[in-house]
Amino acid sequence: MSDLPIRPYERQPAAFHPWDPATVDVARGVARLVDSARPGTVTEHVGSSSVPGLPGKNIVDLGIQAAPDEIPLLAEALLSLGFGRQGGLAPFPPTRPMLVGEVVHEGASYRIHLHVMPPARRELDELVAFRDALRSDAALRDAYTAAKRRIVDGRDTTDPQELYTVHKANFVLDALYSLGIRRGPEGGVEPLPPGSTIGVMGGGQLGRMLGLSARAMGYRLVALDPDPGCPTAAVADEIIVGRYDDVDAARRLAAVSDVVTYELEHVGLEAAAAAAEIAPLRPGLAALRATQDRLAERRFIRDIGEWTAPWREVRGIAETESAAEALGYPCRLKLPIGGYDGRSQVRITDRAQVAAAVTALGGEGGTPLLLEAEIDFAAELSVTSARGLDGRSLAFPLARNVHDAGILAESVAPAPVDPIVAFDAVEIAGSVARALDMVGLITAELFQLHDPSVGGLMINELAPRVHNSGHWTIEGAATSQFEQHLRAILGLPLGSVAPHGAAAMVNVLGTGPDRVARLLGLDGALADPGAKVHLYGKRRVFERRKMGHVTVIGREADEALERARRARSALRWED
Repeated sequence: MSDLPIRPYERQPAAFHPWDPATVDVARGVARLVDSARPGTVTEHVGSSSVPGLPGKNIVDLGIQAAPDEIPLLAEALLSLGFGRQGGLAPFPPTRPMLVGEVVHEGASYRIHLHVMPPARRELDELVAFRDALRSDAALRDAYTAAKRRIVDGRDTTDPQELYTVHKANFVLDALYSLGIRRGPEGGVEPLPPGSTIGVMGGGQLGRMLGLSARAMGYRLVALDPDPGCPTAAVADEIIVGRYDDVDAARRLAAVSDVVTYELEHVGLEAAAAAAEIAPLRPGLAALRATQDRLAERRFIRDIGEWTAPWREVRGIAETESAAEALGYPCRLKLPIGGYDGRSQVRITDRAQVAAAVTALGGEGGTPLLLEAEIDFAAELSVTSARGLDGRSLAFPLARNVHDAGILAESVAPAPVDPIVAFDAVEIAGSVARALDMVGLITAELFQLHDPSVGGLMINELAPRVHNSGHWTIEGAATSQFEQHLRAILGLPLGSVAPHGAAAMVNVLGTGPDRVARLLGLDGALADPGAKVHLYGKRRVFERRKMGHVTVIGREADEALERARRARSALRWED
């Protein structure tokens, strides 16, 4: 047995026990212990054991709120008391860890879950408010008890303990909204009817596919783009010609729109703000600010308790050399603003390459750059989630992706991952959307680590828009990502995200020098009657330019992917 006050944690199957009053004494005792290690720390007793009369697992759930910079120090203090790290398939990340342990009280052993979370997440506020509502509302307590009993009675005894939390999440979520603990950003706003005009900042392929969905739903579409012949032009009512940072052009767009959205996060902030003064801008300015600057994005992710690869903001060669030695090689140096699909970044494998990398990105004069450790991941995943005006979110099935030199090559969905991992991804997307108070789609690109016990899924990038890895939803889900984004920003109910089967999407990229785009081999690609070829209407093709994609829906992911690859291989660009 451990000589420390907190003993090692033993995992047990989820069980349903009557409320034990001793859990209150245990919670108070642990809170005093934590305060002795970190004076001034406030520990809240939350969860079912904090509600007199509420049956449950009788785990003593505790919550502590701490600033992001304080969380590592607090975690070390808790570990020194004998707490251990969570472990499992999808543990909380180090930026908001859950520490676990057991205490013996009056001869009985009690398991402790101690959650540490940053203020920006507002999670502890919600847990306390839900606890207080359960304490004061007998009908809510009875309904929660019945829901938990159904979960325990209907579960497979071999299910991991985490699935209990997954299954009761819907009840808790509904309660948070019905009680007003969670609210939407624009509740009570009337939906925009068909015939209304949607303004899109950006006229690329994403705007084009948004336009196709808008047309099918009976809406008009106007896009802002510097190219009057952009891909969206084929489906738009009007193209307003102007740069993405053109304030006057953005105002003209908003003046003829009932709602404005964007199809890329690299539009000018001032232009977006100007549009927002005239028409509702959704997903919103906060989402742009947090995602178009990689340094701002990393800070935002840290502040809400999610995590990324270890990173540093660096200026100049000497500072970059020092940071690279601290992070370790290989690492990647990136421009904070601009660049996507693998552009505007340099891979560094040793100290001798640092100076050239800094110079290549124009950072030798002190321009801030992002340096981050390269992650050896097991899989690349992404989750696309929609958030409506009422604040409720709905996520599509997780996609598993493969990139080639920074450009998405192929996706399969639903990703072949454990349900607990999929739930973790959905929770990450939801927490991001709430923190941004956004309306519309958010996509989180994620790394699944070889050893998930170190912190679950890691965020690679965020995109507050429709996303390449969601193209499979056009044929593969009851509602496409494009229709779902429109439903959200128009104030309409969100559509079903149920998959039609195993979907595979393979990108069609350009090859060779810049020239007029003429595609050959379409008949060969469509020899598979289930293959769907989407072309983006780009007039010119060049090496690695995204020109279209192929989707196949099948019974198994591997089978669908092989068919999509085969269809893609039949396509080629005329020399």
